[in-house]
Amino acid sequence: MADPAKTELLESLRSGGVTNDAVLNVMADIPRDAFVDEEMADYAWDNLALPIASGQTISQPLMVGLMTQALEVSKTDKVLEIGTGSGYQCAILSRLARRVFSVERFKNLLSPAEKRFEALRLRNIVCRLSNGWEGWPEQAPINRIMVPAAAAELPQKLWEQ
Repeated sequence: MADPAKTELLESLRSGGVTNDAVLNVMADIPRDAFVDEEMADYAWDNLALPIASGQTISQPLMVGLMTQALEVSKTDKVLEIGTGSGYQCAILSRLARRVFSVERFKNLLSPAEKRFEALRLRNIVCRLSNGWEGWPEQAPINRIMVPAAAAELPQKLWEQ
């Protein structure tokens, strides 16, 4: 039996402009509630950004869907994500790409995210504790780069990769 909250969220995403079936299917399969703190679990399937540690948030599902769709990820792509956060966006990308490299500056976010990836058997994700604006030069060339926390402009080092 389908979860009504998940069904409602997916309908909301579709009406909000997420029309790529692959993206919608992955968002239905990845358990968003596994990426939020226990006290936020009741809101996991709401179309809301939710607080996580270090003053950060897990992005609103509509934004996750629209950004992922806009990235046009293919199964052969190497993707660099700047800002692992809870790991939710990274988990979505991992089901669409060949490999995902994710950079996070907060250790207290990165360690739990890596444990979530392991628990969900998402084995094509590699993470690094570092300044995201430096990117991951050793992995260049990268096919796609996602910067979920908006920046006024993309740093030159990321363009070069």
